[in-house]
Amino acid sequence: MRPAELKRLLGRVRRGSVSPAAAARLLGEAPLEQLAFATLDHQRALRAGFPEVVFGQGKTPAQIVGIARRLLARGGPVLVTRADEAARATLGAAFPGAERHERARCVVIRRARGGRPATPGPAKPGAPRRRAGSGSVLVVCAGTADLPVAEEALVTARILGSRAALIADVGVAGLHRLLAHRRRLRGARVIVVVAGLEGALASVVGGLVDRPVIAVPTSVGYGAHFRGLAPLLAMLNSCAAGVTVVNVDNGFGAGYAAHLVNVTGRRG
Repeated sequence: MRPAELKRLLGRVRRGSVSPAAAARLLGEAPLEQLAFATLDHQRALRAGFPEVVFGQGKTPAQIVGIARRLLARGGPVLVTRADEAARATLGAAFPGAERHERARCVVIRRARGGRPATPGPAKPGAPRRRAGSGSVLVVCAGTADLPVAEEALVTARILGSRAALIADVGVAGLHRLLAHRRRLRGARVIVVVAGLEGALASVVGGLVDRPVIAVPTSVGYGAHFRGLAPLLAMLNSCAAGVTVVNVDNGFGAGYAAHLVNVTGRRG
């Protein structure tokens, strides 16, 4: 149950359309559900504003489907991250209306009205349910090779409810490409910067704007890049103020944090 659903339930109790006993029964449903391979937290949305997210890496397709099915039954939507090709295919077969974001390795499953999974149709990531007064998240990507991580951040921010957009391939090797987007950079409420190699893009963006910058180092680079350690250290040592850093390849964490920054203090 999400906070808005709880408010509606309490409103129905106040109006007399739902009895206190029925409401207590709904609220008393087990907050934790024990599966053979997982313990599901069904009250995550009440505490954090969004249901539990499924990290697909290391889980079998059958386990992911089982978890997603139970989370969806208790409300949804369900976001599965780091789902490999087999898991994405299995989820698509189990939930025909699922949105499969192949490059981001994410799958989004929503409930349609009536409680069943949404009917088949093309993904519409550009039309999230916005919160009143929220601004926008802008994901800035240094190179095409960084797109899987950048799109993971983009999908995450959108499914959480933020309006989010992507600017791709504007690394510092051609700085004029980034400067062509100065108006969009200054129009966002929070910016996610995704970069590998030397990771300099986060510092450059941080020096151009007066809003929070969340930097994401990626594991894209040559040998001495150390699978993302080089840009991670560069971003941690950024000389630009207002830059914070998440772990290597953690597009999900950056997208989630960006959404929270976007809506904090602006809830209706």
